[in-house]
Amino acid sequence: AAFWKQLNSMDSTSSKALRFLILTATRTSEVLNATWDEISLEDKIWVIPAERMKAKKEHRVPLSKQAIHLLEELPRFANCNYLFPGAKENSPLSNMSLITFMRKLGYHKGSELGDYVPHGFRSTFRDWAGEVSNYPRDVAEMALAHTIDNKVEAAYRRGDLLAKRADLMQDWANFASSK
Repeated sequence: AAFWKQLNSMDSTSSKALRFLILTATRTSEVLNATWDEISLEDKIWVIPAERMKAKKEHRVPLSKQAIHLLEELPRFANCNYLFPGAKENSPLSNMSLITFMRKLGYHKGSELGDYVPHGFRSTFRDWAGEVSNYPRDVAEMALAHTIDNKVEAAYRRGDLLAKRADLMQDWANFASSK
């Protein structure tokens, strides 16, 4: 809660991108390369194309109220389709921007605050889902876009549990953004 409050008080592109990363439990590269045409505010969903996913499979991310609000507050630029534009024209924030941002906040090796990185929020989400929430393991794993190792199970699993994941992501956003 204290970290979220600090993050929420900042107005930089990096702070907004990190908040979006936390709310969606996605990877840094997925957030930084997100474009407006992947987002449907009306349907409350973000569709990440297969070519940008680690498993090379399209991933639908249900957007919480907090994520929608954050997106609605983002400026849009005529010459840039990225949610979180970088310094160069029509380019996203650099791949190092979020970790650099966290380091500037004091999260680095040898600091009193600890050596935390943006990807650690995915782990935090998974721990919360498994230890605090009552959601089934499969729902949490699908929210993280993890692949099913068992080939037989993978062959029979055709859905993506979107409705259940929408509830999960809203509960996570409520938890993560509590003040």
